[in-house]
Amino acid sequence: MPMVGDAAEFQRESGEKEDLVQGQGRRQGLAARPDWLDSAVFYEIYPQSFFDSNGDGIGDIPGIIGKLDYVRRLGCNALWINPCYDSPFKDAGYDVRDYCTVAQRYGTNDDLIALFVAAHERGMHVLLDLVPGHTSEEHAWFRQSRQADRNEFSDRYIWTGSAFQGYSMPFIGGESDRDAAYILNFFKCQPALNYGFAKRDQPWQMTPDSAAARDTRAAMVEVMRFWLSRGCDGFRVDMANSLVKNDDDEKSATIAAWQEMLGVVKSEYPQSAFVSEWGVPEQAMKAGFDMDFYLDWRWDGKPNGYNLLARNVDDTLDAVHDLSYFSARGGSSACEFLGQYVPQYEATRESGYFCFITCNHDTPRLAPRLTDRERRIAFGMLLTMPGVPYLYYGDEIGMRYRIVPTKEGGYARTGSRTPMQWDSAAANLGFSTADAEELYLPVDPSPDAPTVREQDSDDASMLSWVRAVLALRADHAALYASGGFAVLAAPENGRSLVVGRVAAGGEADDAQAGGERLIIALNPGLAEERIDLGGIELDPAQAQQLLSLGELHIDVNAVAQSAAESTEPSAKAAAERSAHSHTLVLGPQSFGVFSC
Repeated sequence: MPMVGDAAEFQRESGEKEDLVQGQGRRQGLAARPDWLDSAVFYEIYPQSFFDSNGDGIGDIPGIIGKLDYVRRLGCNALWINPCYDSPFKDAGYDVRDYCTVAQRYGTNDDLIALFVAAHERGMHVLLDLVPGHTSEEHAWFRQSRQADRNEFSDRYIWTGSAFQGYSMPFIGGESDRDAAYILNFFKCQPALNYGFAKRDQPWQMTPDSAAARDTRAAMVEVMRFWLSRGCDGFRVDMANSLVKNDDDEKSATIAAWQEMLGVVKSEYPQSAFVSEWGVPEQAMKAGFDMDFYLDWRWDGKPNGYNLLARNVDDTLDAVHDLSYFSARGGSSACEFLGQYVPQYEATRESGYFCFITCNHDTPRLAPRLTDRERRIAFGMLLTMPGVPYLYYGDEIGMRYRIVPTKEGGYARTGSRTPMQWDSAAANLGFSTADAEELYLPVDPSPDAPTVREQDSDDASMLSWVRAVLALRADHAALYASGGFAVLAAPENGRSLVVGRVAAGGEADDAQAGGERLIIALNPGLAEERIDLGGIELDPAQAQQLLSLGELHIDVNAVAQSAAESTEPSAKAAAERSAHSHTLVLGPQSFGVFSC
């Protein structure tokens, strides 16, 4: 099984721990990562479902501004806002009609600029959602492109040579004056923008170096400039690896396109940040992205490992047959996940951040399939791993995936997009003052629907647990995105996982210099497990349990005492050698963080 580092490497000082420390300023991509990303924790907001400030039943940008203090107190210092641009909303805003205008239902451009200002005043950053691969069929570019007469936008999209000629990709013909069919990315309403074809097999296909493809790239750069110049801090990029069609397995042409676009933007806005929906971090970082998401899936169909952690089940609500690692009864060893994760982490740890999500707008929430205890362990791990964590709105209170009618092309995804639950004593759980039938989606009708208000002052609540984990992350540089990472134990016949984190820079034995070392241990299973920590230098007087869930502790005497009592010289020598060898005892369904 692939591992990063080992116990011996974990206890070395900074000059020797090359396998653990990911230093700043060693970026192999286009430019150094923005400084602020190292300590960033993102909160993803689905704007139509977060908070309605004007009583029309739909969340809006002023509503987000009004809840910034809640997000900041939670421990998140950055936002990812799903698309808030003008749209006919046939795919919930991922069908953009105008990249440079805020959708009326969310507010105005001035409102969005006010959000940037309010966030910055609180030490927060804001990423918008960029959809570069397609637009709405109602976009002004497409309205021109579909005309029979040639114009400057005729080649902005991908058109075949005849209305009767299709292609191996999804296409629509017979719906324009132009004698051609257009290529789709997803829905009928989402014509694909023309970034060219890496491998041409039809005369109507253009190369990535064609004037049309260059114009498309230039237009997308202008979109980014528009919002960055108004205070936006960067973008999450939708379908980032799908721009150039018929690309090779290494995505060479798409990578080149992004290197060009991000090279321009980052030279002008060096503190801007970009996270890709790519799922293959080595490619994403080469393209110039600062971060890539660890997704449930990969575009190339290869296993990605993340689903092994939390969603290894066919039915979103099926807890009985759930084989996810975090499932107490159905899960197995962490080794299979590590076999997928570790090589990808190793390949990119100096060039970018490979980021975990708790959920997102396209992914089923963990509740109710995973229990409260299982989710606490899951969030404990996901929020303390290397990279920049992303917390989906409502996960911090245990909002549940629900079977609801589709809305705006959501289909099965709709159940993860329901309104935020603020107050059980208020109408619509505090999301909106509108009548229930006017809401964007119905709120959870269950009498036990979790809300912020009921959990806010409860030290035993899920909300308090997430706050505690994020507070720990904020207080310890070892848990920052750039902090080093070592797998210390992951038994193939057990459920436990023990990892080490060490702060980048400074001496490993001097926390004041930024070299602190932490041990993160979890056991999602139902049986106690004991892990020999081997040769890790651990001073019992200095070791401290910083956060815990369930029963777990480090037994500092168990190994040495039993050997010391022996009369055999070899055993006594072994006892001396094992003076710093300790046993980590992990009770059922436990999680803990230790300083060492």
